[in-house]
Amino acid sequence: MNQRWTLELESTSYTVTLEPGNRWLELVAWGPRGVERGPSPLANRGDVHFITDADAAPVEYAPRGLRPFSGADLAVAGDSWWRFDADESTETVLRLAFVDEVTGLRAVQCYRAEPSTDVLCRWVEFTNTGSATLEIDRLGSAGVCVPTGLDGARLTYLTGQWSQEFTRRSTVLEAGSFRMESRFGVPGHQYVPWLAVQDAGSPDGPAYGVSLAWSGSWELDAEIEPSGLTRVRAGRLANPGPIRLEPGAALSTPELALASSVDGLAGLADVWHAYSRKLAGPRLEKRRPVLYNSWEATGFEVNGARQLDLAKQAADLGVELFVVDDGWFVGRDDDTGGLGDWTPEQSSFEGGFGAFVDSVRALGLDFGLWVEPEAISPKSKLYAEHPDWVYRLDGRPATLIRNQLLLDLGKPEVFEYVRGVLDELLTAYPISYLKWDMNRPPTERGRPGAPSADLDAEHVTNYHRLLDHLRTTYPDLIVESCAGGGGRTDLATVSRSDVVWPSDNTAPLDRLRIQDGFLLMHAPHLMSSWVTDAPGVFDPRPRSLRFRFVLAMAGVLGIGADLSHWDADQRAEAAELITRYKELRPILHTGRCRVLSGPERTTAASQYTLGDQTVVLAWSTGQLVGTPLVPGRSSRIKLHGLDTAATYRDEAGVEYSGAHLVHVGLPVEWTAQHDADVFVLTQV
Repeated sequence: MNQRWTLELESTSYTVTLEPGNRWLELVAWGPRGVERGPSPLANRGDVHFITDADAAPVEYAPRGLRPFSGADLAVAGDSWWRFDADESTETVLRLAFVDEVTGLRAVQCYRAEPSTDVLCRWVEFTNTGSATLEIDRLGSAGVCVPTGLDGARLTYLTGQWSQEFTRRSTVLEAGSFRMESRFGVPGHQYVPWLAVQDAGSPDGPAYGVSLAWSGSWELDAEIEPSGLTRVRAGRLANPGPIRLEPGAALSTPELALASSVDGLAGLADVWHAYSRKLAGPRLEKRRPVLYNSWEATGFEVNGARQLDLAKQAADLGVELFVVDDGWFVGRDDDTGGLGDWTPEQSSFEGGFGAFVDSVRALGLDFGLWVEPEAISPKSKLYAEHPDWVYRLDGRPATLIRNQLLLDLGKPEVFEYVRGVLDELLTAYPISYLKWDMNRPPTERGRPGAPSADLDAEHVTNYHRLLDHLRTTYPDLIVESCAGGGGRTDLATVSRSDVVWPSDNTAPLDRLRIQDGFLLMHAPHLMSSWVTDAPGVFDPRPRSLRFRFVLAMAGVLGIGADLSHWDADQRAEAAELITRYKELRPILHTGRCRVLSGPERTTAASQYTLGDQTVVLAWSTGQLVGTPLVPGRSSRIKLHGLDTAATYRDEAGVEYSGAHLVHVGLPVEWTAQHDADVFVLTQV
């Protein structure tokens, strides 16, 4: 029997082995190809005192019975112990099965190397072959061991709140544990189910990362183990729980994606970006249009004449898509009504909604629409007819958040209703873009008559089914994922969406920080970013219109400002920058992106490289050098990954050696009026 397995990725490898008693898998090595040829850097070499062997070992996955003290990945009532049963691998998936002969629980630990990437996906498939129901209190997807040393682990994570999502943080964990979770029914704004781990003694050294593909409640923790290694556990949160596995039933955990790079956090971001592009598949080549969204200009006051006027102004600037946000449907005069009744308010549009859509398209614009399919207003017709379709607990009052309730999407009749509503809209009108929002977490998470239902999983499963339905049935439709901003940006959602809305905060310096964190996790082609006139929430320092445009060009460019407030000069500048963006869009969306310096630096910059062209977007975030009034030097942006022996020419004809750009840097001159710029370099 083969007791050792190696999965080869694009440039890295991941090797596991059975421990001598065949009770669990251990990680042998993870890193650049070949690291498995030699003594394992993770194996425990010392005596074990007062704990079990599993508590001191680099265990890949273990139930609480086997690993009672140092943190188990699976917690079943009454505990569980298992032994290796069989290798059931296929051509693409390593499948190693373990069985608990007492309870009948069968667990197949699965590994899949993602082709052409350095990402490995892991999950576990359970089957209850016994005669009794099993109650699961903890359902991890994987345990991930990282060979950190005596200095502990440096953890980098993304945190925040609404309007402050994706804030990059780091902490050094010398001992003990670190935990993040969401009980919101979505990944949430407070934390992202993503983590990077490095040896604290080598902050610029190799980085290891995990990202959970789950759109519901989740948990992730990291702990310094007795041997000094760092072990990360991640999975869906049994909320509400426990999760019950009936005799004969099967259950799979969400996938946990693992990535590693010897090039630190920036290299790890490269790996995640490559994976984002792989998930997009052929849709990566699909044009993501420059959009205009009317929300900030009109709010709930949606009427055809005003919307069409904005559409004309947007078309004049070179915008390609016009999106009508909240307020287009019956009963939606404010946030107290309408949700659930997804019928256009025909009286708001001269000639009807269809004529309005045709008028927008006649301007040369695609048409998009905002929806929030999981929400329902108590004042709606739908709620009057189906009050039993919301999450509720018998005898308990319903809690309103944002004056709305949440549909129990796990119910088959609710799923069919929502699918029918979407189909009706998408077949009745030529809609090419759908902004799917979700602003309300579940509170009274119950379904009368079904006390043991796995509500979180059922909701997430049907949410994924709806997105899959949209992709299959309407292949040309672009789907934007939004949840009050960046509340649902997990890999499972991203793999089914075309763009993501990172935050409702569009203020320039605030947004620069948000986008810096987002690009640690996802590639630029996913990052929807608008130009607005919004003032800073956390950093109110004013920035130019150019700054806002260049910032939005870092991803998928959109505009959300009230265009009637822009003067002729602003419109001319906007049109010029939109044209510029369209020229560079293939490089920005499909090229290799590297954040060169973040918002904490006086010059922030990102680099995009495709073929022989390199685009650099740069922003002045802080104090100026004082030139030309006083002696000073140019600010410099050191580029990455260029051929140091090659020559590069900018659009003004100035030539630089690759060595100069990498080691000295691209010179930039900032003034109070010139606080952002776009540089294009061509290798000659």
